[in-house]
Amino acid sequence: MNTRAAGESSDRLLTAAQAAKRLSESFLAKERVKGTGCRHRKLGRAVRYSESDIDNYLRSRARTSMSEH
Repeated sequence: MNTRAAGESSDRLLTAAQAAKRLSESFLAKERVKGTGCRHRKLGRAVRYSESDIDNYLRSRARTSMSEH
């Protein structure tokens, strides 16, 4: 049985420590609280980030000029 939601990828879920190799763990935690950071999943008390969500977040933050908001 396929338990994935529509549009959900099957990529690997990372712990905050594993995701911190690309974005710092403190940044991830602060952005989770504000609700403005990388998409994440709560599995009980555990927080997980998919590799594709991290990639998408980093792409969305790309800028070519300091004047871009």
